[in-house]
Amino acid sequence: MITQAAGYASGIAILLSFVPYVRDIFLGKTKPERASWLIWALLGFISFFSQFAKGALWSLTMTGAQAAGDLFIFLVAIKYGLGGLNRRDIIGLTGAAVGLILWYFSSEAAVALLIVILIDATGAVLTVIKSYEHPTTETASSWALTLFGGVFACVAVGSLNLILLAFPFYICLASAAILAAMFLGARRLS
Repeated sequence: MITQAAGYASGIAILLSFVPYVRDIFLGKTKPERASWLIWALLGFISFFSQFAKGALWSLTMTGAQAAGDLFIFLVAIKYGLGGLNRRDIIGLTGAAVGLILWYFSSEAAVALLIVILIDATGAVLTVIKSYEHPTTETASSWALTLFGGVFACVAVGSLNLILLAFPFYICLASAAILAAMFLGARRLS
């Protein structure tokens, strides 16, 4: 019962995280890093199906909600975002492509999931750097909700299964890193 409730809470937190983010995009406050959101959209779906193959249940709520939201943000970022073809983005996208090739040749869902997390982290690093350099171009409440979604998804796993905990725990770390970069970047500018 607790795992089911935590699964629902994680999905709701993730879906809610997109509301202020999309609002701020259309208000011209948030400028999504295009390469990050492309990587996250693709990998969100891979993560969902990898976790499903390993037996995840309620923790899939967060992963599925995140994959759908990431795809929507990427599509909006095409018009309203930043980056995509600068050197840093090309390096990140190339790294992600190499990871996808490795993922394709892996026959084990757990290996694929770990590769996906590493590729996803490439997108997170791009957003961390952008958040530090331009801290006002991200929406802190969205990343806080994503962090909470990751925490709830960890609870939804219901056991100490490192494979099933890997992606939600990574989401917690990535969200915290983006929030920290925003805070440090704002402090640097003040």
